Amino acid sequence: MPERQSIKQEMDDYQVQQNTYVDCARFFAKQGFAFQEHDEFRPTDEENFLELLKLLGNHNEQIGNAIFENATKTLKLTPPGILKDIVNVAAKETNKDVIAELGDEMFSVFFDVSSDVYRKEQMTVIIRFVNKRGAAVERFLGIVPVSDTAGAYTVDTAVLSLKTTLENLFGKHGLTLSRLRGQCYDRAFDNIDEFKGLKTLIMRENASAYYVHCFADQLQRILVAVSRENTEVGLFFQKVCSIIKVVWALGKKCDRLRDKRAIEVVEALSNDEILIGIGLNQETNPLCAHDTRSSSHLKALNSVITLFSATIDVIEEVENGGSFLWDQRAEARGVLRHMQSFEFVFNCHLLRNSLLITYDLSQFLQHKDLDLVNAMCLVKIAKSRLQKMRDSGWESLFQEVCAFCEKHNIEIPNMEDLHVDDPQCPTNTTNLHYYRVDMFYTVIDVQLRELNDRFTETNIELLICMSCLDPNNTFSSFNKDRLLQLA
Repeated sequence: MPERQSIKQEMDDYQVQQNTYVDCARFFAKQGFAFQEHDEFRPTDEENFLELLKLLGNHNEQIGNAIFENATKTLKLTPPGILKDIVNVAAKETNKDVIAELGDEMFSVFFDVSSDVYRKEQMTVIIRFVNKRGAAVERFLGIVPVSDTAGAYTVDTAVLSLKTTLENLFGKHGLTLSRLRGQCYDRAFDNIDEFKGLKTLIMRENASAYYVHCFADQLQRILVAVSRENTEVGLFFQKVCSIIKVVWALGKKCDRLRDKRAIEVVEALSNDEILIGIGLNQETNPLCAHDTRSSSHLKALNSVITLFSATIDVIEEVENGGSFLWDQRAEARGVLRHMQSFEFVFNCHLLRNSLLITYDLSQFLQHKDLDLVNAMCLVKIAKSRLQKMRDSGWESLFQEVCAFCEKHNIEIPNMEDLHVDDPQCPTNTTNLHYYRVDMFYTVIDVQLRELNDRFTETNIELLICMSCLDPNNTFSSFNKDRLLQLA
């Protein structure tokens, strides 16, 4: 009889232990927390998951009597493999619900590929479909490893590997490419050649799997196109990154930069040079520009302009400071020479002003509840404002740059003199022609061209017409004329 009670007690304790482990694993998975710290040298009893168990055991006597040293030797669930099994089971059950919700409906797929901490390519896959209530929903399907992408010898090999990985994941969940009605991913996965692109490879099997490039990513890549096409713009952003690198790499100098900026703000407020209000004059840090991160270029340029004087002072301290290494002082001197040039200031204001025009559009295109009609209207407005800047914005930009240079004691070149870029390679181009034609007109023309190429009039009209099929609010956007135009 006592033996039966002992067995029953062990079974009850095991049930308590198992339920506690599952609940903790669900909590960590739902919140996106790491089960253990990213440090292989920490003892296992300090791992996040075990710390939570210890906390629960201290506050619940029943749990405390069923875990760790109080658990029967053969019933301990502490090995990491047990946790992985629990998480995998939870993932499988979640995917079953997703597939059941999808049913026999058609769907679109979104995915992205990036490297993990071990430099292994991982594909994140999301499906989008209309549920039984008529609402468009997005569901996470999984993360799967991809081979032969970064190290592929040819574009064909990389694209084929991506397609095979996607098909294998679909097959695992009983899905097929024939049910696919849309594909959306970064343009980097798609080769320019129509016979080699991933979208073409998929559409050969299913002509209805239309490809849609993310609007926000398209807009961000317009600037990337400008940087790659105009050598001077590309060099300028390299200089901006060098400036930010010098400041951030010096640790305490970042605090010095903020202190100097705070003093400037106080002086400007006392002289009524800047306005007082909620959200104004916030603490600013230097930011880096990323090709695929929306609005990062604009924020980087704003930080350079806002912190210009403070940055100059900090870099001068580095150049003249004996406590810094010679290579740090040399880099600081080169950065300082670039910053205190008219060309740097001109490029900074030119690109900042042009990016301000598309900033609202960039933010709007990232909304989850994107209104296609309003988005396409903003595209047209952005094109119109860029064209207006090209036609009549030179004088105001030049005056703004000159005022900035005078404030910071930067020499303004004579616009009628010949432009000297390399003393060993003289040119017949005047400064006015270089800054107005080679820089101002060229940068805006490339942006306008990219906007027109990526957001054509035909595509805009198609999207506006398609918006009338939105089932939300009992098809409140329905418009018969637009449907006829679409047909």
